[in-house]
Amino acid sequence: MGQVVLREDLFALGEKLRKEGKTIVSTNGCFDILHVGHCRILQQSKALGDVLVVGINSDESVRKLKGPERPINHQDDRAELLGALEAVDYVTVFGEDTPVEFLKLLRPHIHVKGADYKPSDLAETPVVESFGGRVEILKLVPGRSTTNLVSKIRS
Repeated sequence: MGQVVLREDLFALGEKLRKEGKTIVSTNGCFDILHVGHCRILQQSKALGDVLVVGINSDESVRKLKGPERPINHQDDRAELLGALEAVDYVTVFGEDTPVEFLKLLRPHIHVKGADYKPSDLAETPVVESFGGRVEILKLVPGRSTTNLVSKIRS
């Protein structure tokens, strides 16, 4: 079961894992309503390295990004659900709109995003590359998104 890590412990975690020779993979998102698309991205992300660290947007950050009626699930619940997945080793919550600060602390070898993004569009790409990491883009499951699910439920 994945462990929730406080922001102030991220740097030490990254250092420890690198000293152990582990390849650190990270990804991030709101993960408001967990669905098969999330599960597949997380499984594929974990397969790229030894340890998967997932950064989730805080409730306040989700509201800023998705609107006042989101998130559906509280950040502690989202973190616990993600941590219960076999592919996830660690979960942390960040309050900014982007994962840049989370990544500066963790310094992963690989940062993963879904194919709805291009590395050139991501604020985190220059940060990850600045410490020798790379951004990996993975295919998404067509038609699977939290926004689509929320719209379907509300209609």
